[in-house]
Amino acid sequence: MKKLLLAFGLLISFSAFAQKAERPLVQFSGIIINADSNTVVPYTNLTNLSYKKQVVSSNYEGYFSFVAHEKDSIRVSSVGYLSQIIVIPENIQNKSFVLKIKLKAEAINLPMVRVFPWASTDEFKRDFLAKKFADDDLALAEKNLNRGSVIAMARTLPHDGQTNQIMNLQSMHDNLVHTGSGPTNPLLNPIAWGSLIRSIIRGDKSRQSDNSN
Repeated sequence: MKKLLLAFGLLISFSAFAQKAERPLVQFSGIIINADSNTVVPYTNLTNLSYKKQVVSSNYEGYFSFVAHEKDSIRVSSVGYLSQIIVIPENIQNKSFVLKIKLKAEAINLPMVRVFPWASTDEFKRDFLAKKFADDDLALAEKNLNRGSVIAMARTLPHDGQTNQIMNLQSMHDNLVHTGSGPTNPLLNPIAWGSLIRSIIRGDKSRQSDNSN
């Protein structure tokens, strides 16, 4: 029984070897290019998966040529490109198979890397404790709405549309009042003198309050 099994195994081995030996040899040649830019891809590896994983590389111009068998599976791989499996067809005329192989670029998504300016955790703690944080919204509002800030903005900012309209109406009113007569001299108006003195006093008080702030 053992001799029969041994003979049967040898018969299967010889049959497989004979079938493999019967496959004709083919001169497999071609060029490897980029599918997007049509530029050559140099030094690409071509691995014969059907015959001892024999590896052949293309030259710097992307050209290759080696002997394989019909129905052999050839894996074409290069760094940065998607691999392809090429199966050599059967019944090739002249026993020469020429092919232009187009490889597609492989998109590699790298993980996000955050770079911090601290060399150690101790440096981060020291800088964090010494950091001066900005004022909150309430503190900023108090700074922007104090009397000195409002007066400074009123002196420097241009008038808005409403203020310009009021000034224009006041000018038109003054022109209508003084129609047919010359404008009054404010130096001869005691009320104007009183307004001027009150304005000066108010200005002194406002300057004092600004200095105190």
